[in-house]
Amino acid sequence: MSLEKELDQATLLARRAGEVVLRYHRSGLAVDLKPGEEPVTRADRESEAIILDGLRSAFPDHGTVSEESVSEAAWRLDGRTWIVDPLDGTQDFVDGLDGFSVMIGLLERGRPVLGVVHQPVTGITYRAAAGGPVEVVRGDEAAPLAPTDEADPARARLVVSNSHRSEGIDKIKRALSIEDELRIGSVGLKAGLVATGQRDLYVHPSSHCKLWDICAPEAILTLAGGRMTDLHGRPLAYDPSEIYARNGIIASNGACHDEVVRRLAPLFP
Repeated sequence: MSLEKELDQATLLARRAGEVVLRYHRSGLAVDLKPGEEPVTRADRESEAIILDGLRSAFPDHGTVSEESVSEAAWRLDGRTWIVDPLDGTQDFVDGLDGFSVMIGLLERGRPVLGVVHQPVTGITYRAAAGGPVEVVRGDEAAPLAPTDEADPARARLVVSNSHRSEGIDKIKRALSIEDELRIGSVGLKAGLVATGQRDLYVHPSSHCKLWDICAPEAILTLAGGRMTDLHGRPLAYDPSEIYARNGIIASNGACHDEVVRRLAPLFP
């Protein structure tokens, strides 16, 4: 299976959308609240339009699902469905921080097979496809993704959500004997840091994340050799009738994953 065309198109669209998003960064853009009291801006909507128009034009037989326009009818359960987050880490974006990204993932029969996460501020792009490149691109230079082999959770460098950090994170750190913690908004950027070996572990203990938050990051991290599961070590499900990752997320370098699941089990019976 070759996904080279799909990966290149997704990369092009993510970067194009990122240019639009960046123009609004720190501009005093008006913020609306959608259901769940989540922020949404003109940047989200314009980014989404660029990506969806591009995907539908290039791949008319594929389904397309995006955060700001969800429809079960758009899914292709027996084929390919694009899962788009046009601006992941919107709160960081609104707060004038750098921890936001544009994310495009591709499901093949319900499993992530391709992901692109582009950080507009730095221009860094994490991208991976089954049978194709698995890399981080900085400017004109590409390097293979390479998670660490740190197996001891106590030595793991943790990355967690910025705006959604809860008291549960402190309990998790105590259970794992972790001290090193970094906070950043976008799920995709957190997964990218693990995939490049700059961090070892990401844990999100709540049911806040949705399918468009995890599709591209899971594809990138797992194709790089890491792992992403729910808190119990089970595969994440991509079901159009349930958009939330109800049982949280553990994303790791792979080496420490099973031990993290074991030690956290008493916290999440």
